[in-house]
Amino acid sequence: MTFKRWLPTFLAFPPAGYLAIETVGSLSDPVSAAAGGVLAGAVIGAGQWLALRSRGIGRRWIVYTAAAMAGGTAVAAAVTGAGTGLADVMLMGLVTGTAVGAVQSSLLAHGRRASAAWTAVNAAGWPLAWLASSGVIDLDRGWYVFGASGALLLTVLTGLTLRRMFVASDARIRASRPAATVGA
Repeated sequence: MTFKRWLPTFLAFPPAGYLAIETVGSLSDPVSAAAGGVLAGAVIGAGQWLALRSRGIGRRWIVYTAAAMAGGTAVAAAVTGAGTGLADVMLMGLVTGTAVGAVQSSLLAHGRRASAAWTAVNAAGWPLAWLASSGVIDLDRGWYVFGASGALLLTVLTGLTLRRMFVASDARIRASRPAATVGA
């Protein structure tokens, strides 16, 4: 998994947030959170799918990501009262990132450790992405997802995680193949 291949993920975040806020309005309650989350999640999921399709990930990734982001963002809005303070959006990132990571991990099929790693990286990465964007975007606007600086951070974290997962998986596959016989 090269960073160039994972680039559509980074590029998906800004338009995903813009589409959600322009279509639904600011995140203000669990209902708007779910509606905006499903839109943003579909765009982000599509960007990630473009990067992952060569690794056998199907289009369900898009649907799973949209559903997880809708649910995670709605729960986070209920827990935080749709607050826009730094602590609120970081908690929203934790809840949403955990939901997205857990649901997506079911499609990776790299074992329990890889599934747990993917969930953990997203759970930690989403709040860090909000932190990275907090000095750049207006948090009071009620965004559904962090800005480009956060997207870059999350893309690097998840890209490195996937790279490690795929390298380990490829090594296991090579090791399980019988050695070619000489002179056959």
